Amino acid sequence: MGVVNVTPDSFSDGGRWFDTTVAVKHGLHLVSEGADLVDVGGESTRPGASRVDEAEELRRVIPVVKGLASEGVTVSVDTMRARVAEQAVAAGAVLVNDVSGGLADPDMIPAVAAAEVPFVVMHWRGFSESMNSRAVYGDVVAEVIDELRQRMEAVIAGGVAPERVVIDPGLGFAKDAAHDLKLVAHLTELHALGRPLLVAASRKRFLGHVLTGPGAAAPPPARERDAATAAVSALAAQAGAWAVRVHEVRATADAVRVARAVEGAA
Repeated sequence: MGVVNVTPDSFSDGGRWFDTTVAVKHGLHLVSEGADLVDVGGESTRPGASRVDEAEELRRVIPVVKGLASEGVTVSVDTMRARVAEQAVAAGAVLVNDVSGGLADPDMIPAVAAAEVPFVVMHWRGFSESMNSRAVYGDVVAEVIDELRQRMEAVIAGGVAPERVVIDPGLGFAKDAAHDLKLVAHLTELHALGRPLLVAASRKRFLGHVLTGPGAAAPPPARERDAATAAVSALAAQAGAWAVRVHEVRATADAVRVARAVEGAA
């Protein structure tokens, strides 16, 4: 899953693909590099980010979804709003990726159920402004699995077909570096939920933490974390993930290919 952030303020590449024509071109480039689907989002969910209003999110996202879909690209929409999801599906998106798992907008679950598209349910404890304060766990793996199970049950009770649910442990969302690493180390345990697993580690803070050398003043910037992202992608593939969500596709596509070859040789 390649990422196209149509935002001015995303932590990784804010502003680079803000223009519709440039965003569509970038999405096509990601496909040429090996992306199977392209995830288009118009609202930054970096820690501390303020929400964009619905009209602006629609203005950013819908033309890009339409442009990519018209080129035959398999498109997903990254949104917490039901109306954005509905219009994106009408424009050609075939999957809704909601980082709130349907919690941010009460209309999201019925909208996805009516659209009959796959729905990514991510582990989420609150909006970006406050999520760092919610990174408190006794056993992060057990609690994430339990909270994801509760969201899955709510989503299915709301009308989304069980076979259309995808789960995401929400790396970096209400979690510190130690929590993220623990979840990566225990990805196989998430299969207990019985649904396809999406892993979204790309360029995130915990990788910056891992890459910070002794005496370094600051972690490397987000765009210098792609090799580390590819390492997590290989681990995720080995753990049986359905997909990995990344900003730079080629290195991850190669890493996944190697992981699959090793799996075949075993």
